[in-house]
Amino acid sequence: MINSAATWADGSLLAFDLETTGTDTAVDRVVTATVVSIRPGREPITRTWLADPGVEIPAESTEIHGISTEHARQHGRPAVDVVAEVAAALAEEWSPDTPLCVFNAVFDLSMLHAELRRHHGRDLELGGPVVDPLCIDRHVDRYRKGKRTLGALCEHHRVRHDGAHTSTGDALAAARVAWRLARDYPAEVGQVPLDVLHTRQIEWHRTRTLGFADYLERQGRRAADPAEAAELARRAAGVRMEADHWPLRTEPLPETAVGA
Repeated sequence: MINSAATWADGSLLAFDLETTGTDTAVDRVVTATVVSIRPGREPITRTWLADPGVEIPAESTEIHGISTEHARQHGRPAVDVVAEVAAALAEEWSPDTPLCVFNAVFDLSMLHAELRRHHGRDLELGGPVVDPLCIDRHVDRYRKGKRTLGALCEHHRVRHDGAHTSTGDALAAARVAWRLARDYPAEVGQVPLDVLHTRQIEWHRTRTLGFADYLERQGRRAADPAEAAELARRAAGVRMEADHWPLRTEPLPETAVGA
């Protein structure tokens, strides 16, 4: 049952999503991007970009989002322009009172951050609070079994997910799940001041990530195969390093990164 009390989700929202060449922010690139402006009583304003990433789009990525290397080269705009325009579009409306809704924020924001460094030698600035439906859902319903993909969250929370695996469809779906979480969990989410909710998500991400690292370490200690134990220890160390990096990861800017 949806709580009828007012929440921050009844105000202005900004939604964001990327489709990319892969999942490694150090080497992969943006292919499509969408920024959706949602204001009470108005139709959402959607801005979408198609980039030529300047690298091959792997077949497995094309299978997910439907954009091939050939299509991106023929119809996409230079990545250097797209990245700058996306960052500018976020900066126009993202503010302390207008949160950015983005599913698995640490990936999408880190990818945009890496692309800004690559093409423009500057960092992504956080204009306001982030609302990450994945982070929140994992906290408020932590023991629920099953997948936590965007599609799975949409199904569980009974919200529309048109155009799955397109940046536009996924951005709108992220905003809808965020709205539903705010309404269904008013005390923990919807009626919490946005700056406080942002800070809480940092801690929720940290707690969950460290817990997963602990689990991997326990599995490693139990492993009979030394190679398996070493691999689990390596994974645990990598996961532990991620604990303090929400909603984005930052790495030093290599001297040769700009224009690479």
